[in-house]
Amino acid sequence: MTVALRYLRESIAPLVPMRERTAVEASLGRALLEDVTALRNIPHYRASAVDGYALRATMTAGASPARPVRLSLETCQWVNTGGLVEPSFDAVVMVEDTSLDGSELLVSKAITVGANVRPPGDDVMRGQIIAREGDVVTPQHQALLRAAGVEGLLIRALPRTLYLPTGDEILPVSYEGPLPAGTVPETNSILLRGLFSRWGFPLTVGDIIPDDPARLRQALEKNMDAYDLLLVGAGSAKGKKDYTAEVFSSLGDLLFRWVRTRPGRPAMAARIKGKPVLCLPGFPMSSVVVAMGIVFPLLAHLQGLPAEEEKALSRALGSFGSEEGELLFAHSSPPGVEEWLRCQMIQIRGKTIVWPLPGGASSMRAMSEADGVAIIAEEKLECPKGMKILLHKSKEISLERRILFQGSNDPAVERLISPIRRLGCDMVMRSVGSVGGLAALSRGECHLAACHLIDPETQSYNDSYIVRFRGNAQWRRRQLFFRQQGLIVAKGNPKGISSVEDLARPDLSIVNRQPGAGTRVLLDYLLTEKNIAPSFVKGYDRQCITHLDAASRVAYGLADVALGIKMAAEAMDLDFLPITEEPYEIVYPEECHDHPGIVAFLEALEDQQWRAEIDKIGGYRWIC
Repeated sequence: MTVALRYLRESIAPLVPMRERTAVEASLGRALLEDVTALRNIPHYRASAVDGYALRATMTAGASPARPVRLSLETCQWVNTGGLVEPSFDAVVMVEDTSLDGSELLVSKAITVGANVRPPGDDVMRGQIIAREGDVVTPQHQALLRAAGVEGLLIRALPRTLYLPTGDEILPVSYEGPLPAGTVPETNSILLRGLFSRWGFPLTVGDIIPDDPARLRQALEKNMDAYDLLLVGAGSAKGKKDYTAEVFSSLGDLLFRWVRTRPGRPAMAARIKGKPVLCLPGFPMSSVVVAMGIVFPLLAHLQGLPAEEEKALSRALGSFGSEEGELLFAHSSPPGVEEWLRCQMIQIRGKTIVWPLPGGASSMRAMSEADGVAIIAEEKLECPKGMKILLHKSKEISLERRILFQGSNDPAVERLISPIRRLGCDMVMRSVGSVGGLAALSRGECHLAACHLIDPETQSYNDSYIVRFRGNAQWRRRQLFFRQQGLIVAKGNPKGISSVEDLARPDLSIVNRQPGAGTRVLLDYLLTEKNIAPSFVKGYDRQCITHLDAASRVAYGLADVALGIKMAAEAMDLDFLPITEEPYEIVYPEECHDHPGIVAFLEALEDQQWRAEIDKIGGYRWIC
């Protein structure tokens, strides 16, 4: 991406500074093109610097705490800080140096002429320069300028940018009714508008252009003169229906096609009539990466600002700084590609830990939940667990009050995050299964874990597993609730599924959970009870990570049945055949008991609003 940006800078000249006059109130963040002088004094009258009494200084001669001077209240005047000092007075005595005795004022301190009186222009004199060419207007500037009588400013005009979304599959976000299969709402313009607003640049969004090269060419030709930068939101940039490169080449010079970045590879750029025209990939994260890595620094270049590569990404992300952490698990990066990882981070046992979130370039949720991005250089292939990486933060994080939850997935626990945040703390979650959570806890890689693991030998839950992973450590345990596990099937149960034995039917396929998940352990136990080998269960090796993911596979016909909780079936409007009720338990180290996040978690468990929401959903029974 660095090379692509260099091509653009070498091929596109900065804009000739354009001037515009704007009101002071609308100038925040804009660069001044001339010095600005005050049009009036601040203050523009004699103003009191204190709360006290305006009077003639000679009247206080000889005053002291031991022998205060008595003055008639008719010879002085009360004045607040900043208040007008009338011409008949030449000083103000502080209220602390006075007392009242009936209709008389007792002054215990002698003052001189001009004491505690601010003359006109004491802060700013008319004609004084109060802002200089090149200054970026701040709220402090705005207040000062208006106080000094300045109404308008000459500022540098910002680059004008047009975004043109394209694609037959793209529909306006205002589209009414269910979205047809194969279509997506046009949300990239919302992303870009937000980014441009954060950066302080204007952005115009055009109408959606269908996959028609003539229409795209027409739109570009029509708008080239009115804008300084044109962005085209395209699909894959290499599909058979994408004519962007062809159109760019027909109108100007194609500067590059594709960049060695993941996500963001399909980006391309051209110079048309001396202006930059960029194609942004269609997937949201790809589009954001190109916007932050290329578009934002290009906007600075168009303004003639110096290239500050190290600071550009921080500013593009919102200037939340960066923080180094250790990788929670090993990561393999594709060869020859600069990879942008969406990551979260926590602090535990004095170490900052960072991990990439799952999800590809199309994952909007991972993009939203990430704390920031870590950039893996193209020459780096293997990133071992514990490797130091730098996270460029996109939000403010209070690591001291945040906890990491690893273990069994449960939608009810996911709903605890908001009550925890209302208590001033935060929780992030990784669904790694019950065994994975206990293993992470034993390695000191989370603050608390959750499990629901049946022991096939004793039919008890969790005890033997916790003993195995705990070792000599001191762990606290708490059962949260019982929840119903059963078979999730299509609405109306069209396949007539009634029991675990049906899973061996050749006309049925299931979707399973990952190894180590409590639900998978339960399924194995149930199959063993019925003497059914996994090899006789079609789809046994197909895995998903969460209950809702499993239910969605059934809802969309990708599987006939899944073992899961009632809440997931209800959420996807599916039928549920109850099989058992199991305890759901959390475990955390004794040393974390006083952690603010753990304290907030335990308090949030008593949140009545949360409990009422879970009761309404159903499928749970409270321990107490």
